[in-house]
Amino acid sequence: MGIINQGILGGFSGKVGPIVGFRWKSNYYIRARAAKVSNPRTPKQQEQRGKFATAFNFLKTIKPFIRMGYKEFTQDKSAFNAAMSYTLKRAVTGSGKDITIDFNRALVSMGTLMPVFEGTATQDRSKMIFNWHDNSGTGNAEDTDIAMLLVYNKDKETAVYNAEAALRSDKHTELALPNNWQDDELVAYLCFRSADGSCVANSICLPVSVIPASEDEVEMEMNPISHYSNLNLSTPCIQGVNSLSTRSQLLADRKLTSCKALNVNYHILQ
Repeated sequence: MGIINQGILGGFSGKVGPIVGFRWKSNYYIRARAAKVSNPRTPKQQEQRGKFATAFNFLKTIKPFIRMGYKEFTQDKSAFNAAMSYTLKRAVTGSGKDITIDFNRALVSMGTLMPVFEGTATQDRSKMIFNWHDNSGTGNAEDTDIAMLLVYNKDKETAVYNAEAALRSDKHTELALPNNWQDDELVAYLCFRSADGSCVANSICLPVSVIPASEDEVEMEMNPISHYSNLNLSTPCIQGVNSLSTRSQLLADRKLTSCKALNVNYHILQ
């Protein structure tokens, strides 16, 4: 190692034959140089590249969050590389063209801090509501630990997050979502870091439940037909709907439950 330090590295990267020397955080390392491959597009190699691309595309959208979530593993590698290593080994599934991320096994943070084991995530239109059990005092969990939230959109392949959302003792917080996410498939993650930032907990993936729209909100969505409510029709209600061409405005999963022939009132229910 001394010869490599003086003759090759000397503060810079270098290589001798199949050995490559490099420097990381004032330490020197050597590793075998990758051998040349005559056919780099074998099915197995293409599959491995597909897995790498799948993991990379997932993690690159949350790279700032990963830097905090994997900070305990930055002694010998970067936080992003540590996350890539775990994701490739544990969270990438499938083969061939059916390679995907198992979001239940993915970790957006990993460390030695005590996580929570009971939590919920509820989507209420343009916000995600997080609730959890305060387990302060268990292991190294403290009531001052800071909650870190992340919601990943599977359909749009992007994410929103907040690394300073609340304290462990708060047991509740919310994360704002883009308005155009209401019909997308979302994944929610909850994790914690210590107040001084030295320790991070493994993230937990929470199943997302959705609060349905209220009847008032449904009626507001049907507002385009409200200006027909005072029409005086002599034909039956259903015929009136046909003649006014409002059938296309009604959603397929809603039913017309009551109306009056002369003073038409529509009551739309889920």
